[in-house]
Amino acid sequence: MTWGKLILASASPRRADLLRWAGLDFELVPANLDETRRAGETPLDYAGRLARAKSLAGAQPGRLSLGADTTVFIGNLIFEKPVHREEAASHLQSLSGRSHQVVTAFALAAGPTLLHQEAVVSRVTFRPLTRSMIDHYLATGEGLDKAGAYGLQGWGGFLVETIEGSYTNVVGLPLTEVLAALEKAGAGDSLVSPGLDLPVSP
Repeated sequence: MTWGKLILASASPRRADLLRWAGLDFELVPANLDETRRAGETPLDYAGRLARAKSLAGAQPGRLSLGADTTVFIGNLIFEKPVHREEAASHLQSLSGRSHQVVTAFALAAGPTLLHQEAVVSRVTFRPLTRSMIDHYLATGEGLDKAGAYGLQGWGGFLVETIEGSYTNVVGLPLTEVLAALEKAGAGDSLVSPGLDLPVSP
């Protein structure tokens, strides 16, 4: 089957940048969903449910729809997008000098049919952070719209000591697994952008 242009059912500029970096041609169709976590829902179940809901919400006949959700957590404690600067500071203080996990769940749908769902987990360890370092980072405004209150691909990279697993997964989309899922769905080269204008880095 020949698929039409890929749909990215996400408002995340990081995911869009990653798909462009991979050379894919796609259309942004953000899904407007209630992202409230349900009682007793584990971080992986939570991310998986949202990824699935986004992919199905953005689905159109004859086109593949990609939905994803990234969650930062330690145990069952989720560090969601902060609602204000002090919550962001609290997130970063809690992550300081510790290891946490980042899961990005993604799902592919074609029309009303879910074709593929997967979750990838990476382990990130922060360097010990002083309040001055946290305040300096928050002054950039970078982490205020991101799970965990930091962006690995930007200034937040200086907060990180080590990463185990997929780098792009922490940014917002595990490209290796997403590209494999698209290939399995029969998309292959049909989704490659005809005019590549790739950034130097994601």
